[in-house]
Amino acid sequence: MNENTNIEVHPEMTVGEILRNARTTGRRKREIQTISKQLCIREEFLQALEDGKYELIPETVYILGFARNYAMELGLDPDEIVMKLKREMGLTVDDEDDNNSEEKPQSEEIVKENWYKSLLLKIKKFVRHNWLWLSIGAGVVVIAAIVLVVLLLPKSDVENVNGDGNFTMQVETAVEPEYKVAVRERFGTENTETASVILQATQESWVKVEDSRGNTVFSRVLVPGDIYYVPEGNGYTAVFGNAGGVDVWVNGVLAPKQGADHVRVANISMSPDRLLPSAEPVE
Repeated sequence: MNENTNIEVHPEMTVGEILRNARTTGRRKREIQTISKQLCIREEFLQALEDGKYELIPETVYILGFARNYAMELGLDPDEIVMKLKREMGLTVDDEDDNNSEEKPQSEEIVKENWYKSLLLKIKKFVRHNWLWLSIGAGVVVIAAIVLVVLLLPKSDVENVNGDGNFTMQVETAVEPEYKVAVRERFGTENTETASVILQATQESWVKVEDSRGNTVFSRVLVPGDIYYVPEGNGYTAVFGNAGGVDVWVNGVLAPKQGADHVRVANISMSPDRLLPSAEPVE
């Protein structure tokens, strides 16, 4: 504690003036920064006490507690400072009884802890008084999220509501044929869920597929067993270097050969209707 016990205090001086005078005119002048570290009270709170700007400190109990600690550190009578401060703030006797806890030292950490507790209590009170609307809002958010997920699922369709009111999700996928040759390697797998046309090499053959603008989407020599899933949509055409060595499957049905063995055939439409007009998807 400082040795400022003999500092003269005039009745007309405010608490802030008394505190500043004790800090700056005693035998050992001190900086607010130094006292702030010793008391664990923020500098701006100590400065607010000296300036009389009490509204900058969260609550009355902290104002009085900080003032008491500051007075004790400066060698002043803490009870006299607190009583004078109460008169300046216009506190009544009832206010004093309600704020007995201001006699206890209050650090910045305690201020923060009480602020968090106060916020938590406000949140609990809000939830308690608005639980019905909050529940409805949460339900709306959940339903909206489910609808969004359903809408974003690729090529999915929700149908067949059963007797219990449950939905059965049906997802369209490519029909895998009963290939004549065991599958060796798959290409174009990004199209597996939508492809109506699947090519499989039964002999080594060069295969190229182009879109409606003539852009090549696939070009490779396929060896027996290799398959390629053709993208869904009209306008795709293919070139077979060995037309007799490529099986064309449409919705699980084998279409007629597009040419003889070792014969190059170009501009082959990959439209299911052109390849196999009567083909129906295999259930």
